[in-house]
Amino acid sequence: MSCEKRKFECTALPKGWQREEVPRKTGLSAGKIDVYYYSPDGKKFRSKPQLARYLGNTLDLATFDFRSGKVNSLLMRKNKKQRGTQFDYSRGIRNDASLVPPIRQTASIFKQPVTVYKMQEGKVKTDFKHGTQEKPKQLFWEKRLEGLRACDADGTEFDGMELPRVLKPVGPHVGEETVLQSVATALHVSAQPVTGQTGSRSALERNSGVFLNPDQPLMQAVSVADDDIKRQEERVQAARKKLQDALKKSLVLAV
Repeated sequence: MSCEKRKFECTALPKGWQREEVPRKTGLSAGKIDVYYYSPDGKKFRSKPQLARYLGNTLDLATFDFRSGKVNSLLMRKNKKQRGTQFDYSRGIRNDASLVPPIRQTASIFKQPVTVYKMQEGKVKTDFKHGTQEKPKQLFWEKRLEGLRACDADGTEFDGMELPRVLKPVGPHVGEETVLQSVATALHVSAQPVTGQTGSRSALERNSGVFLNPDQPLMQAVSVADDDIKRQEERVQAARKKLQDALKKSLVLAV
């Protein structure tokens, strides 16, 4: 496999657009290919949403495959079936007209005060046999966030983070990017300890719908020892010391 960058014309985009393939050389994802696009004036684009925001209404990218740089026939057939669905790449939201709840039109007479007379007491009892009913959670919903990254004020996307080697993804076609989003969501939303998936890797790959715990991130189970906490505290103290020294130097220079 070649480890050099490759750049060539992209025929699926207007004349002058170029597509670049850059292999990763370090980290757990070494060998993975990152794809970038360059406009005729040299502006770099890292994702399909960013590309769509730049092109606007001049080109329909609904059937454009960002990874391969070609028009995907499968996406074209899917797009024809979902005529009532539109995707706003600038916001990352899918608008489906079939999912919009109908608005109930109420006659003005029903807006007047009404007196209720009960003829008999209701005999319906609330069943608490199974406890509080919670809304079911979708499996692998974090994969919908793949390819979307935070941007600065100029629209340039921030580089992705590299996870520690101990955090290993589990589940079909789950990569580092999905694991990072899954862990961040669990730390932000979940009130229970974040431990990862306790099921075996082979069981999760064979039947994720049965063995996957949706309350935990899509990574193998990890345990944090006291030594790990101590090393992290030492790194935090060292970073604070460097910041303190830098502030002192800046104050001396200002005086």
